[in-house]
Amino acid sequence: MTGLFHKSIEQKEIIKRKKELKALVKDKQYDKVLQIGSELLEKRPDDLDVLFIVGSIYYMRGKHKTSISYFNKILDISSYDPETLLLKANSLFELGQYNEAIKCCSKIQEIDPKNKAVLELLSKINTKQR
Repeated sequence: MTGLFHKSIEQKEIIKRKKELKALVKDKQYDKVLQIGSELLEKRPDDLDVLFIVGSIYYMRGKHKTSISYFNKILDISSYDPETLLLKANSLFELGQYNEAIKCCSKIQEIDPKNKAVLELLSKINTKQR
């Protein structure tokens, strides 16, 4: 019985920390977001929301290799997440890995053939590859 009670308390704490994390994102306190996000991922390494938030912060900071590692973890669990695929594709583009970026774009187009952001990225890739 103690195990169930403990798990409930731990779950409530995680929910509270995730709310705090989202508030910090709104306040643009990204260093704190990364700190809390890392703490949460130690407890729940497959938390898609936290992985996405942390990966997105690294993406915004131009740390594309790091962001891709978070996006890959998400895609291992949810392989057709269009937002994650698009961020990964953009990171790959920034790193000059155009063929890999195109693969991500192709997956997105399977889900959403008219995705404007994908079409724009593919156009940028074509311009770079000429």
